[in-house]
Amino acid sequence: MADTARARKLAKRISQIVASALEHEVKDPRLARVTITDTKVTGDLHDATIYYTVLGERLNVEPDYVGAALALESAKGVLRSMVGAQTGVRFTPTLTFMTDTVPDEARKMEELLAKAQAADAEVARRSAGATPAGEADPYKAPREDDDED
Repeated sequence: MADTARARKLAKRISQIVASALEHEVKDPRLARVTITDTKVTGDLHDATIYYTVLGERLNVEPDYVGAALALESAKGVLRSMVGAQTGVRFTPTLTFMTDTVPDEARKMEELLAKAQAADAEVARRSAGATPAGEADPYKAPREDDDED
C-alpha cells in the first residue's frame, strides 16, 4: 500500500498529463471546452478518478455535458496509455471521469446568499421606523431594597 503523499503526487501528475493531452493530442472537438479540475487516486494507486467541468461557448448557452462524457469515454484508452508512459509506475491506474459539480453548487450557494441578503435588507427597511408593540422595556426591573429600619 502506497502512502498518501505518493498518491497525491501521482494524482497531480495525472491531472497535468490528461489536461495536456486533451489540449494538444486528442483531436475531438467535443473536448475543446473541457477543463480538468481535480484528480483523486486510491491508496493502492490502481484507480484514478478525474473530475472535469465543461464550459459553454457563451455564458447563456448550456454546456454539452453528454457529448463531453462520451468523448472522454472514447479517449479513455489513449489517455491511460499516455498516463502510463509518462508516469513510470508499475501499474497504470484505471481512469474514471466524473463531472465536477462544485462550480454549479457554488453558483447555487451564491444565489441563496444573495436572496438571504435581500431578505435581510427588506426586514431592516421595514423595521427602520418601527416602535415596540408594548412597553419600551418589556422586562421586569429588579426590586428596589428599602433600607428604612
